[in-house]
Amino acid sequence: MLTQSLNTKAINTPISDSKVAVSLHPVADRLGAITGHVGLVATEFSYRKDEEIYGEEEPAEYVYQVVTGAVRSYKLLSDGRRQIGAFHLPGDVFGLESGASHRLAAEAIIDTTVRLVKRASLEKASGTDVHVARKLWTMTASELRHAENHMLLLGRKTAMERVATFLLEMDRRLAVAGMMALPMCRRDIGDYLGLTLETVSRALSQLHAQGILGFSGARQIVLRNRQRLHNLDA
Repeated sequence: MLTQSLNTKAINTPISDSKVAVSLHPVADRLGAITGHVGLVATEFSYRKDEEIYGEEEPAEYVYQVVTGAVRSYKLLSDGRRQIGAFHLPGDVFGLESGASHRLAAEAIIDTTVRLVKRASLEKASGTDVHVARKLWTMTASELRHAENHMLLLGRKTAMERVATFLLEMDRRLAVAGMMALPMCRRDIGDYLGLTLETVSRALSQLHAQGILGFSGARQIVLRNRQRLHNLDA
């Protein structure tokens, strides 16, 4: 949580995981566009692998953006199971809430740097600046669209269709020169897709055997036949 990291020195250089480096297509700095437009101050904090950024039901006092690394937002069920709601990658904004507290918890998947801005400052700026209000609405609508797609994935798709959907999503968000380096482990993927670790591993093995994807390390994946993957997703 933020209160645990207030003594962490704000940094200007990215922190990279010793095993996995997150690469991605160029992304728009949506939060930076807002803060730069109205002159708000953004602060950067670093979090180590698996360190909590904020907890479920904690006051939603800040809005966050991933600078480097990756973040998972999740909810723990009463029986101890974990449901991951989203993976946030560099450039992604998270922590936007409709209420006063966070509905989900957020953790760094690997060593991660985040930028944060006070929510009250953003809300005040949106009340007087149409540009800021429009940008915040666009980010909120994007989160809603992702939540709707995720609900469809969990409710109607088979295990193989879920894995195909996930790979296509990560290919779109992460792949560089045909290679995607996943920051999340297979257990994370399972908790995101509502599948067991074994089911995820079995599906990836089947896709590899069919020549649809290849492995270049534990989390390095090359998609060799995107059309067949799209057919599975459909």
